Amino acid sequence: MRHRKDHRKLSRTASHRRALLRNLVTALFQYERIETTVAKAKETRRLAERMITFAKRGDLGARRHVARFVTRPEVVRKLFATIAPWYAERSGGYTRILRLGRRLGDAGETAYLELVKTASQKEEALKERIAAAEAKEKALKGATAPRKAKSKTKEEAAPAAAEEERPKRGKKRETEPAVAPGPARKPPKRSVTTG
Repeated sequence: MRHRKDHRKLSRTASHRRALLRNLVTALFQYERIETTVAKAKETRRLAERMITFAKRGDLGARRHVARFVTRPEVVRKLFATIAPWYAERSGGYTRILRLGRRLGDAGETAYLELVKTASQKEEALKERIAAAEAKEKALKGATAPRKAKSKTKEEAAPAAAEEERPKRGKKRETEPAVAPGPARKPPKRSVTTG
């Protein structure tokens, strides 16, 4: 019977287990998706959902409570400013576990633990990615855009065309032989004598 056995021990001491779970929860909020074992994912999910519930409260006491557990201040800010508003209308079930299969090294069952996003959040994220990609493309075009050449008259264009036809000075390229080589020959077999 498992009466009053509340959590998985994960084969660690209490302090090691707490440090592990703090790191996993922090990584989950930072990257919004982590890969770990199923047992660790189930334990992390319990704590992550509690932290999101505190963040939804949004008061100073809740912020201090979360800051004692989450290891990075910038992740605490992200949790309160970005992640908690996603779930304002939702009363639980902020994460999901997607099983991946077994690991090659030790056959441990692995899974993704990720934050659940609604369709509107996915659309917003997609719009942000598209805008960032367009801005990046625009910056690259601006940096490498060829300059427009001035239009030349026929007299100016003729010497330029003649220069292009002349062979350029410098290293001469080796020309390929006119006759294609035949099939590669195998080296003769050597006989080995023992004696």
